[in-house]
Amino acid sequence: MEQKKVTIADLQARKAAGQKITMVTAYDYPSGALADQAGIDTILVGDSLGMVMLGYDSTVPVTMDEMIHHCKAVRRGVKRAFILGDMPFLSYQVSEEKAVENAGRFIKEAGCEAVKLEGGSEMAGVIRAIVTAGIPVCGHIGLTPQTATKLSGFKVQGKDAEGARELVQAAKDMEAAGAFMLVMECVPDVLGARITRELRIPTIGIGAGPDCDGQVLVYHDVLGLFERFTPKFVKQYVNLAPQIREALAQYKQDVESGAFPGPEHVFSMSAEEADKI
Repeated sequence: MEQKKVTIADLQARKAAGQKITMVTAYDYPSGALADQAGIDTILVGDSLGMVMLGYDSTVPVTMDEMIHHCKAVRRGVKRAFILGDMPFLSYQVSEEKAVENAGRFIKEAGCEAVKLEGGSEMAGVIRAIVTAGIPVCGHIGLTPQTATKLSGFKVQGKDAEGARELVQAAKDMEAAGAFMLVMECVPDVLGARITRELRIPTIGIGAGPDCDGQVLVYHDVLGLFERFTPKFVKQYVNLAPQIREALAQYKQDVESGAFPGPEHVFSMSAEEADKI
């Protein structure tokens, strides 16, 4: 029997009922399909694909066309989960008109249900414009990788009272502008808990403590596929990279030794037909 599609109303109901929301990133058809089959509630096609899939040093170089390409692939593999497309750097900061146009591409071309964008209170107008156009928006505060240089690197945000107050206000401003959900990245656990209590919309934490309404992790971090670095907030559930290397090395050895392909891997024809060649 086909499973019911997850909706914004479902996510809001989970917050109201105190039920945790699950989210992972996914970047292609197989990762989207596997996350969906595992029962994950929400899938973020994150601009983190720039680092884990495309080999960039940051998320900044990722383009709209790259995001649309990967979102379309994920969409083909997902039947139930709610899909968010991550708006890349400079796709929404230039003007509200450009932001609405690019957000619309995620819906029209890629088949996403919503978009996510980074920032603080300064993004309230952009969120309002996109929502007014009929496109749901998820905000993202705290450590915002697209502007990590401005934040002096990948550091925990809101560690002092002034910074924490700014993030609380940013969260409230995003909610007031119409955001239906909020991601909080790399903030102290007490701040994540306070913002979660004070907002009506669901919060999703990544390094923001256990009291958020849900949690998100990068697919490749969960599975141990990304070895360049592992953030403190990551829990690695399996370490696949060494297993994959070993499998590929065994394949190489089998080919070089002649062990592969074996008789069970080849197609045969009758001797009579072979004689006619």
